[in-house]
Order: sequence, then C-alpha cells, then structure tokens
Amino acid sequence: MKYTNQGVKRRWPKRVLIIALAAIILIGGATVAVRMAYYQNLKPLSRNADTHIITIKEGASVKTIADTLQKDKVIRSAWAFRLYVSSKEVGAELKAGSYDLAATQSVAEIVAQLTHGKVATNLVTILPGQRIDQIHRRLVQDGFSEADVTSALNPANYVNNPALVDKPASASLEGYLYPESYQKTEDTSAKTIVEAALEQMHSRLTPELRSAFAKQGLSTYQGIVMASMVEKEVPKQQDRDQVAQVFLSRLRAGMKLQSDVTALYGANLLGKPASLTLDTPYNTYNYAGLPPTPISNVTSSSLKAVANPSDTDWLYFVAGDDGVTHFAKTLAEQQANTAQYCKKLCAQ
Repeated sequence: MKYTNQGVKRRWPKRVLIIALAAIILIGGATVAVRMAYYQNLKPLSRNADTHIITIKEGASVKTIADTLQKDKVIRSAWAFRLYVSSKEVGAELKAGSYDLAATQSVAEIVAQLTHGKVATNLVTILPGQRIDQIHRRLVQDGFSEADVTSALNPANYVNNPALVDKPASASLEGYLYPESYQKTEDTSAKTIVEAALEQMHSRLTPELRSAFAKQGLSTYQGIVMASMVEKEVPKQQDRDQVAQVFLSRLRAGMKLQSDVTALYGANLLGKPASLTLDTPYNTYNYAGLPPTPISNVTSSSLKAVANPSDTDWLYFVAGDDGVTHFAKTLAEQQANTAQYCKKLCAQ
C-alpha cells in the first residue's frame, strides 16, 4: 500500500464565512457613512447670512479654533473642520485675528479666510489687560475724534448702567471696559463702543460671580480690582488661580500685597518712569490692602480666578526668566526662587 503526503484541503465552516462577510459589509458601510457625514459637515451650516465676529487668539490650537467655530454656530462639526485642516496640512497656517464669518460659508471657504489672514477691518478691538488711557488712544486711532472719545469715557454718561452698580461714584471706567472686538460702521460713535464693552462686562458679572466674591470677603468692586492685578501679573489660568490665592491669603493675614504691576500703574498715572519705589496710593509695597481702583480691564479668566482661587497656601510668587511662575510659602523660599529663576527680569 502506498501513502501520499498530499495535504487535506481545509474548509471554513459556512457560519464563519457568513460572519466574516457581514463584518466586511458593516465596515464598508460604516466607512461610507463616515465619509458621507464628513462631506456633509463641510457644507455651510445654514442659509442665515448673519455674520459672527470670531477672534482667533495667538497660539490657539486647531481643536480650540474648531470648537470655537462650532460653539458660535459658524460650522456644522468641529471634528470635520479638524479633519479637513489636517488633510490639507494647513494647521500651522491658521492666523490669529478677528474674522467676520457666516454660517453660509463652507469649511473650505472659512479655512481659506483663516489661512490668508483676511481679518475683519470694520472692528474696534479692546485688548485684555489694557488701561483706560490705552483704550482712549486706541479709539482715537480707530477714527473717533478726541472729543468724542473723552466724552464716551466719562462715567457720568452711564449712571444707570447695570454693569456699574458697584462702582464708586468718583471712580472712572477703569476695569469695566471688557476686552473684545466690536463692530463699527460709519454711524458708530465711541459711546456705542463703550456701551457694548460695558454690556459685555455686565454679562460676566453674574450673580454667581458676585456671590463667590463675597465668600472671599470682597465686594464686587474689590473683586474687579484684584482681578485686574491677576490679569496683569500672569497669563496662564492655573497660575492666575494660584496668584489670586496668594493675594487673598496676604490680604487676610494683613501682609502688604507687594505687587509690581500696581506700583508701575501708579507711576504711569503720574506720568513718571516705571518705578517700584515711587510713593503713590497704588504702591502696594508701601501701603497695605488693595490699590484704590482697578489697574486695567479684566477677562473672565482673571475674574474667575479671584472668585474661585486655588486651594493652596502660597504667600509668594515670582515670574521666572523661563516663563514659569514659581510659588513659595516662606520668604526664604521666595528669595531662593528669585535668585535661581529671576536673574534677568528681576535685574531690570
């Protein structure tokens, strides 16, 4: 008898073949569905021609831009926007600025506008951390007359404005002009821009925020004053939460706040060179407590930091040459941080 070495042909069970075929069909169908959804989400969101002023901040990620556009109802889908930008390899070309965008635009049209930097030109932009004198100059640069701007910044024009209910009668509008881009036409007055900025500020001063200030032992005006200090001291939200905690802790302990930015504001107010030693009511190295007024406008970020500071026990901080804010609990630790991390900045 002869034996052969021929292999036996393996046969897959019919059930396995059916399942495999079904899986292939499902995967293929899902791929087609996702592809169709992607192309559908690249189309304009609606036929509504109303435009939206969208501000893209310097260094904003593609995800942040996409989320902003979807939130402001300019595009259908943030993920489709991100995928389109990735497929075209233009993420690094999206430019910061304020744009006039509409839901009637496709994603391709919006991306083209953002990559070419076609910013809106009929805007008045108040930047974060600006003093009222800087805002005054900016409004004049934007084409408003000196007399119109001076009148528009007179708080007596806004006695019944809800944003100003906590402002001392003698105080200026310092701290109350919310940083944002505002639409301007030929008929727009400087007063209209100021009213729009006050309206934006009022929308941030919610009952919840006022209540949170009170829990920190601050009036709303005091909360704005401290928020302006936080605004000028550090840019990052996490640092702002901790800096707010430092100021609140020092305030409660009866320690001087020793804030550079308040001292510099006082010097500027007198038209003097920048100085940390000039004796003014704003020099918190010389005087205990908060400065008399805000020292700049504020953003929601700094307001929220004061209302809800971090749960830490720092008493000192210093901004390092490396761009990092270094915190300390004791004066000895602060001096060590300053010596190690703040050689250039602290020598100025």
